[in-house]
Amino acid sequence: MNYKAYVFDAYGTLFDVHSVMKKIHQLFPDKGPTVSQQWRKRQVHYFLVRQLINGYKPFTDITRWALVDALAYSDVEVKPDVVEELMSEYERLVPYDEVSSLSENHPDKEFTIFSNGTRSMLEPLLENNQLNDDFDLLSADDVQVYKPHPEAYQYAHEQLGFEKEEVLFFSSNPWDITGAASYGFHTAWVNRKQQKWPELGVNPTHIIQNLTELPS
Repeated sequence: MNYKAYVFDAYGTLFDVHSVMKKIHQLFPDKGPTVSQQWRKRQVHYFLVRQLINGYKPFTDITRWALVDALAYSDVEVKPDVVEELMSEYERLVPYDEVSSLSENHPDKEFTIFSNGTRSMLEPLLENNQLNDDFDLLSADDVQVYKPHPEAYQYAHEQLGFEKEEVLFFSSNPWDITGAASYGFHTAWVNRKQQKWPELGVNPTHIIQNLTELPS
């Protein structure tokens, strides 16, 4: 298959969402793993709930609510200045090792990020990691429909301008791969932890351990 568009989820696929643990540990020693895991778990859960009730709220709101609840769950006093300090860490998430060289290693390929994150979160994240010239950017916030809803992938499809089968979509999140595959994109599950693919009745086109080798 000759893919013409290489599309990447951002959080957990290109950027390590748990790189926030370093800052959490500075503020609350020994709370880093608990807060970070709860923050991500609740973030995903909350946007899925908002999508199911047709009650869209921007990913910035979802992320802040998830953080407040993760701190409370971890028996940490929730202070507004601490919440804002940790929220700012989402603009400085650490990319996985191979991400910075993707564009250099594949100069013939078109790379696009398609994320549930808002542009106000994603643009500083790319700029802070010197990646803003490496990726085009699409946000589900543009249409206020979260992945994995089909309308989110339809928006990306229309913006890309290629046939469905010409798009290869990368994500580390099974729910995202399932949504993209159900819509009709080819998919690559970035299985960094070498886990078993869940029994969802939908399979990825490719399973890769990281982004050093891109399917073609």
